[in-house]
Amino acid sequence: MVLLNNNSANNAADNIMIDNKSISIITEAGIVAAEEAKKQLTFEHYSFAVSYGKITSLKPKVRSFVEDTARLCRPDKVHICDGSEKELRHLLNVMQQAGMIEPLPKYKNCWLARTDPGDVARVESKTFIVTRDRRETIPTPKEGVKGLLGNWMSPEDLRRAVHERFPACMAGRTMYVVPYSMGPVGSPLSKIGVQVTDSPYVVASMRTMTRMGGRVLETLAEQDFVRCLHSVGCPMPLSRTLVNNWPCDPARTMVTHVPDSNEIISFGSGYGGNSLLGKKCFALRLGSSLARREGWLAEHMLILGITNPAGEKRYIAAAFPSACGKTNLAMMTPSLPGYKVECVGDDIAWMKFDDEGVLRAINPENGFFGVAPGTSMHTNPVAMKTVLTNTIFTNVAKTSDGGVFWEGLEKETPNDISITSWLGDTNWTKESGAPAAHPNSRFCTPAGQCPIIDPAWEDPKGVPISAILFGGRRPEGVPLIYEAFDWKHGVMVGAAMRSEATAAAEHKAKVIMHDPFAMRPFFGYNFGHYLQHWLSMEGRTSRPMPKIFHVNWFRKSEKGRFIWPGFGENVRVLDWILQRVEGKEVAEESAIGLLPTPGSLDLSGLEDHNIDTEELFRLPKDFWTQEVRDIATYFDQQVGDDLPNDVREQLKSLEKRVERCKHKQTFPANGNTRASMLATLIVIIITTVITCITTSSLVHPNVHVIALPFLYLSTLPHNLPRPAPRPSVLLCPEKEVLVVHDNVEPSPSILGVLVTVAAAVVL
Repeated sequence: MVLLNNNSANNAADNIMIDNKSISIITEAGIVAAEEAKKQLTFEHYSFAVSYGKITSLKPKVRSFVEDTARLCRPDKVHICDGSEKELRHLLNVMQQAGMIEPLPKYKNCWLARTDPGDVARVESKTFIVTRDRRETIPTPKEGVKGLLGNWMSPEDLRRAVHERFPACMAGRTMYVVPYSMGPVGSPLSKIGVQVTDSPYVVASMRTMTRMGGRVLETLAEQDFVRCLHSVGCPMPLSRTLVNNWPCDPARTMVTHVPDSNEIISFGSGYGGNSLLGKKCFALRLGSSLARREGWLAEHMLILGITNPAGEKRYIAAAFPSACGKTNLAMMTPSLPGYKVECVGDDIAWMKFDDEGVLRAINPENGFFGVAPGTSMHTNPVAMKTVLTNTIFTNVAKTSDGGVFWEGLEKETPNDISITSWLGDTNWTKESGAPAAHPNSRFCTPAGQCPIIDPAWEDPKGVPISAILFGGRRPEGVPLIYEAFDWKHGVMVGAAMRSEATAAAEHKAKVIMHDPFAMRPFFGYNFGHYLQHWLSMEGRTSRPMPKIFHVNWFRKSEKGRFIWPGFGENVRVLDWILQRVEGKEVAEESAIGLLPTPGSLDLSGLEDHNIDTEELFRLPKDFWTQEVRDIATYFDQQVGDDLPNDVREQLKSLEKRVERCKHKQTFPANGNTRASMLATLIVIIITTVITCITTSSLVHPNVHVIALPFLYLSTLPHNLPRPAPRPSVLLCPEKEVLVVHDNVEPSPSILGVLVTVAAAVVL
């Protein structure tokens, strides 16, 4: 039994000072709650039982944090987590007895949780960064425009919100103390947090998603830690009936971050993105603020290792919005022979320069919290093999044989198996009018059991990054792949990212939204300052920076079908990226960046897909003119004076390059188009020979008219307009000048030149 009195509350307040900047909001709230209780004479002393672990084993500052939180939230019991298997079995039993989860007997140690339908995704509108100055958090939007780059809250408003929600919020419940490490324990790139929560679901999930337990506390020493407070907001006895036995309080949900005191305070939601505070809250929002202070990057990126047929291995980081294919790419099964992809992480990357100036990255997480719908043996066989052991599934459907189902598994589910939807509708069918699994349903599974986990995924030094990818869902206008001209241009490319909204947040899908760096919901400070921080990274090393690329797997045809097959075929794009990283001259300039030269993108074996590469790489001028306008408007309205001049100049340069393009711009012809061209040339040659014979002359009097098609066809441009255009001329036999439109610099193909020479000889 631990007895707390008001004097100990005041002593605790003296002990928890962080960076000498401000007193902990949590400590202060505990003191206020204790003082008010004393004034109301409800109790002068408060005690709680430690049901698991020993509070005396905690370091003094951790113990003070726990006592402050207990004083505020008034739990019946405190459980100090050690991360053991015994503890996990206890947690699973507690949840099963409460009806929060049920076993999935088809798999080994897998469980299904169904949430309250009002608690299924991140709540961006209720997520705040707390600072003294609003401009520290978000840029000042244009007058009359709503800011979309984060939500600010003042410390005073947070204190009021905490006071309204947290006093006695854990009454009748157990408060779990979760010490955890973001990143390999002991790594110089890692950070430590301690989360207190009243949700056993959160504890079991944190055990998967982080390195959690006693060994973390052993490494804490004098290092500070991030204080994380979470409550589902349902004290006992309950004031309302729970849905699916899932405690939450959606009406009063809030997720707040205090960079100055390294605190995260979350209330009312049990959904992972709002309650697993080591994930987006620590790893990105608070992490990006820490990274800015300390000179590194905390990004919404996957990390993969790729080895080519020659045995050369590179590491790539890629930023895509949630539900845009990060996990699929990180766990890709390459279609090209000789390639191997290994996964370091599928969601978050912390990147920092080492002593030699190499940008290295770690995955700060320990598990995968992936979107289930769309995952199958066809799209991501590695993920499917990973999740069928030791996994908690949330809001997926259940099959009658004790397995799981979601959209994408139709071909893998026998017809005689019945399905119960995530809402509990038995005998679900496609005709039911609602999806079987929630579009944002998830699997929470250990990364270490991934069949292709990279051998260096827990290397405390991190892995060296050679390339950085940005991308999103763009159904039109944006090509499959292009490379930024340099680091500054790459920062602008990341800042200009746009994508269709997905089910991972509360926005409606199918709307094209600005999502710079795939970080729009996760910035921990002013986006303009974030851009300046990215720009400054180039000056922190004497080595070349990683190359930056933009990819788009989701371009559609006029019929609404995806043009690119994606999934394992994406290795073809990575193959081209590796060629560029190795310095190969396989890129040509376009108005928006560097595009693959003809033949450099390996399309062998894709004949059956009938890929329209011309459409895949077409850059319609009207689209890009509007795209530049939209980006400029977004920067003007949302970032304003905080936009760095370098980014502003990069956008102006893009605008000028697009303006100079006077014609429709197309990618080099694909194999089918070249075959058609060759057939056309053969027909022209035969026609010309016949014409010469019928006129009984070896030199036709209208030779320049006949030769002109050869000259034109042989000089069909292979590349898109270059940013520095110049007129290009070709001389025909009579010294006539054929001027090609002045925004294209054609490169004569070898085939075209040979055919032209052959035609001249024949003529």
